[in-house]
Formats: sequence, C-alpha cells, structure tokens
Amino acid sequence: MNQEEQVDKVLEQVPQPEPLGPKDPPESVVPAPADPRSIALAVLAAIAVLAVLRWASAFFIPVMLGFLLSYALGPIVEMMVRMRVPRAVGAGMLILFILSGGAGLVYSLADDAAALIRTLPDAAERLGAALGNRSVAEPTPIETVQRAAAELERATDNVPKPTPPNVQRVLVEKPGFDVRDHLWTGTVGLVSLVGQIVLVAFLTYFLLISGDTFRRKLVKITGPSLSNKKLTVQALDEIHAQIQRYLLVQVLASVLVGVSTAIVFALLGLKHAAVWGVAAAVLNLVPYVGSILVTGAAALVAFLQFGEVQPALVVAGASLVINTLEGYLLVPWLTSRANSMNAVAVFIGVLAWGWLWGVWGLLLGIPIMMIVKAVCDRIEDLKPVGELLGT
Repeated sequence: MNQEEQVDKVLEQVPQPEPLGPKDPPESVVPAPADPRSIALAVLAAIAVLAVLRWASAFFIPVMLGFLLSYALGPIVEMMVRMRVPRAVGAGMLILFILSGGAGLVYSLADDAAALIRTLPDAAERLGAALGNRSVAEPTPIETVQRAAAELERATDNVPKPTPPNVQRVLVEKPGFDVRDHLWTGTVGLVSLVGQIVLVAFLTYFLLISGDTFRRKLVKITGPSLSNKKLTVQALDEIHAQIQRYLLVQVLASVLVGVSTAIVFALLGLKHAAVWGVAAAVLNLVPYVGSILVTGAAALVAFLQFGEVQPALVVAGASLVINTLEGYLLVPWLTSRANSMNAVAVFIGVLAWGWLWGVWGLLLGIPIMMIVKAVCDRIEDLKPVGELLGT
C-alpha cells in the first residue's frame, strides 16, 4: 500500500460534519439563560426600586444631599481637627457660616432678583409681539376664516338664550382674587423649603461629626472574609475620591462661570448683572439645563431693556460662549478623565434621574452613577453594569 492509499484510508476514518439543511438553525453564539425566572425577578426588582425611589423622593433627596455635602465639607473639617479644633465645634461653625452666608447673599440680592423676575413676563410679551409683528397688506385666507369664526362666536354669545317656562336660570360667578389663599400657599412653600434646608443641615452635621464611623461599620458588616473587606475599602475609597473631585470641579467651574457672567453682562450694560452671576453659578450645577435657562432668560431681559433684538442676541451669545468654554474646555481639563464615566451613559442616566426627581435628579444623577459604578466594578454579577457605565 503506497502513501496516498494510506492517507485516503485515514481520511475515511475521520467523521465528517454533516451539511446543514435549509431548515437547520445556525449554532448559537450566546448561550440562552439557564433560568428565565431569574431575569423576570431582576426586572421586577428594578421596577420596584424605581417605584420606591420616585414615591419616596422626599426622603431620598435630602439624604443624598446630606451625603454629598459631607463629602464636600469633610476635608475642611479634617483640617480644623488637625488645628486642634474639636470636630463637633468645627462642623457646627462651618455649617453656620455657610447658612448665614447664603442667607446674607439672598437678602442682599432679594430686591434686584424680585425686580428682575417682574420683568420676565413683559420681556416675553414684547418679544412675542416683535416676532409676530409683520406688515402684510392682506390677511391670509386662514386668518380671514379665523376672524369670521371669532366674530360669529362673539355675536352668538351676546344673544340672550330663551329660557323655558317654569325653569329657574342660575348664574355661576367666578370667585374673586383672594390674597389670603396666595399668602397661605407661599407661606407653606417657604416653610417646606426651610424645613428641607434644616433637615439637610442637621444630617450633614451628624455625618461630619461621625468621622469614619460610618465607613468602619460598612467594612465590618461585609462579613468575616478579608477579601470582601478589602473590596469594600477599595470601593469606599474610590467613591470618596471621585465624589470629592467631582464636587471640587463643579464648585470651581460654577464660581468661574458666575464671575465671568456678571463681569460680561455688566460690560454689555445689562441691569442686575450680579444677580445674573449668582443665577449662572447656581444653575451651572444642573447639567445641560441650567446654562440653557440662563441664556434664554438673559436674552429676554436684554430685549426688554434695550428694545432691540440685536443686543439680546449679543447677550445670549456671550452667555453661550462662557458656558461652552466651561463645559468643553475647563471641566474636561480639570477632571482629566479621572472619573472614567461614559458620556453617553452619563447623559442617559441624568435624563433618567431627572425624570425620577426633577431638578434634584439632574443635580444628583452623576454622583449617584459614580457610586453605582464603583460598587458594580467590584461585584462579579454586576460587572457588566460597571463596564457599561465606564469609558
């Protein structure tokens, strides 16, 4: 038997794969889940968590604000402790200083802010009139039909309708303006706001005076395993560092945006430039929405003040340039990709938290996603979520 016959004999003994028929499905690349009930339970659990977060937003929002403020003010309290100031005294002094400074700033700018708010409806009305003011020789057919319909409706309303006999006619009058109702509503809203501020201040104070007690308790309850304790410490360190870095960058950027806005608006001749600076600094903390609100409102007020569209466009353009430089150059350079968050996931997450908690969700969305990513990166079953949020 020659060499070729031996090769043919070996090939005949090797089983050949059967060809796929036209109805045979291709081999699956991704294996099907072993237990579909686990996926259904996970989906139901996620829906339940979202429902609880939305229903109990009045509880979760102050708690998250207290934790964020404790992360932001923690280094200052630690510095005061190193200077031999008792932790409880230093934390109390710091919170009182912040509250008194904020109250003084609001009181000093209250008159200008009230005058500015009163001008917004007039500015919107005048802008609408300017945009709708167009000289036309003849009305369009649609406008003619609309005018005719309005005249017919007005004429029929003025004609007295016959009342059947033995039927009493009832006239319903709308209640007049009652200032007490509006005062009561405003008072309730103000009391609620003050209560929320006091609640957040006390929670922040207790977190600051506790030091690393809460951290040590979290490490202790993770279990006796040393690896679990190490992972918990790593996650807490990452959360602490990223949130502090994020808050530092946001505060610095907001201060720069507020000062730049006040200076530029004052140079352009816009009234109440200091109020605009404070508004720009505060709203800059709200991603994507704050800068749009400041730009639109400033354009409206500039149109009311100057009476022309061109100065309003200049003011809006200046505000847009300031926010663009801050959002695309300053903040990315300060963060230096340290947070390792995916921009698309961050944008979608901010929208989701805004849907859950409104403006507070827009403000707290990014820090919450940082916490979620730091936890998911260290839990085996949740690593896909961390990978999805990462860069």
